[in-house]
Amino acid sequence: MNTQLDSKDKALLCYLQEDARITHTELARRVDLSVPGLQKRLQKLEKAGVIEQYVTLVNREALGYDMLCFVQVTLIHHQPEAVSAFRESVQDMPEVQDCYFLTGEYDYLLKIIVQNRRHLEKFLVEKLTPLPGMDKIRTSLVLAEIKRSTAVPVDL
Repeated sequence: MNTQLDSKDKALLCYLQEDARITHTELARRVDLSVPGLQKRLQKLEKAGVIEQYVTLVNREALGYDMLCFVQVTLIHHQPEAVSAFRESVQDMPEVQDCYFLTGEYDYLLKIIVQNRRHLEKFLVEKLTPLPGMDKIRTSLVLAEIKRSTAVPVDL
């Protein structure tokens, strides 16, 4: 899907990615639109799937999730049932922030957050390892976040 965006659409997306709480009045002023015109454009972008949702980003450390980890997973079997079971299981794990299906040595990459070392151990031993078809798990702890962004580049 590649939706055609004009310069106003692109500007709207940039402003919204910076601050989704910006008022419609302020956003319309910044891109030189009327409020009804702005609302119409936003509805168009939502309907086209360009804007998926509006969210609040929460500081994980402020809520006690001090450890960010990446877990690489390899499954023994790649039958559709095993793959489906794994994918469904990670959906129900609140520690898993993101899950990616990969090419290469590992099948999946999980981005997880845990409160501490004990929480990590419990997650790995009690939740991840027992999943059917599990073969290899490799965990890396993040020492420092150098760049973190949720913004998708929009060329203006």
